[in-house]
Amino acid sequence: MTDTATQTETAGGSKGWGNYLAGHMRDYGLLFALIAIMVFFQIVTDGTLLRPINITNLFLQNSYIIIMALGMLIVIVGGNIDLSVGSVMGFIGALAAVMIVNWGLPVIAAIVLCLLAGIVIGAAQGYWVAYWKIPSFIVTLAGMLVFRGASLWLLEGQSVGPFPRSFQALSTGFIPDVFGVDRPNVTALAVGVIAVMAIVYMGLRQRARNKTYGIEDEPSALFALRNIIVAGACLFLIWKLSTFRGLPNVLVTMGVLTIVYAFLTEKTTLGRRIYALGGNSKAAKLSGIATERLTFLTFVNMGFLAALAGLVFAARLNTATPKAGFAMELDVIAAVFIGGASMSGGVGKIVGAVVGAFIMGVMNNGMSIMGIGIDYQQVIKGLVLLAAVIFDVYNKQKQG
Repeated sequence: MTDTATQTETAGGSKGWGNYLAGHMRDYGLLFALIAIMVFFQIVTDGTLLRPINITNLFLQNSYIIIMALGMLIVIVGGNIDLSVGSVMGFIGALAAVMIVNWGLPVIAAIVLCLLAGIVIGAAQGYWVAYWKIPSFIVTLAGMLVFRGASLWLLEGQSVGPFPRSFQALSTGFIPDVFGVDRPNVTALAVGVIAVMAIVYMGLRQRARNKTYGIEDEPSALFALRNIIVAGACLFLIWKLSTFRGLPNVLVTMGVLTIVYAFLTEKTTLGRRIYALGGNSKAAKLSGIATERLTFLTFVNMGFLAALAGLVFAARLNTATPKAGFAMELDVIAAVFIGGASMSGGVGKIVGAVVGAFIMGVMNNGMSIMGIGIDYQQVIKGLVLLAAVIFDVYNKQKQG
């Protein structure tokens, strides 16, 4: 009797694993894909990929992509798209350069004005999409051309720089070790440990809440395995960073933004309404949601984050160039779709967009280390994006 019960429980657990993984293939597939890609490039680059200096460069190189991907996910979940983010990013960088280098404005004042300019740009585009019902593709395509031309006009076709050190710190600065040890950076280690503890605590809290309300949750063993992998990866990366220069300022910015937007989309009424808007806008409107205002706000938010990304990008290059942000919108959109967002809206997670951006970043970095030409890199990235969209369509047909 006992042996039979044990066998039944084991079989049920295995079946539960299989069913749960099959139903959440998008989420787990992303995690496994990122791990597999990092292991592959770590091997073929003879360990260069995960050296402390290269990990730091990975964060610096992909910071602006991740910042914009957070906003792009919300726009796409809401059933729209923004093709202008690369041009807006370049325009804001140019505006910052003119204000700080040419006009001599204080750095703080220039940053505030640039962020306000991004909000105004997002509001202008969102107005036509939300209240005039002009397709977002057309509005933002026009915006892409307008702000690309505006950057050329503002910079007069020339690069403007360098920036003061206080402005460069937006991207290339590091959090100092408050304990004075420096190497390894104890502050970075402490932040990493606290972050891992917070991730595990929130996971356990969510499981307890799901159990209380009778919501089906992932099997305990799978939950433990996932948290061990995530915690181990976080601690490994933090240790590597601590042996170099510690936590980059931009990593802290990305971390805070990711937490804020994850909470906004998953735990608030506003977030649920955005998903409802993308899932079925007519039904959302009939249920009392102000769909026009919500669409407008998603573009305002996108403008703000594109402006922030433009400041970070300009700070990293230490100059503003007319070609800054060129085709950057393609990497941002690709990161969001690879991260699990649906083309039809209503589906996608903030964490998925961040992981998708890191997948793109690791591929770019790894292929560059291997000496693969930019032509082949573009081909490979395009195929990865196509595969992600095909996977999304296949999942929908299977579930339907």
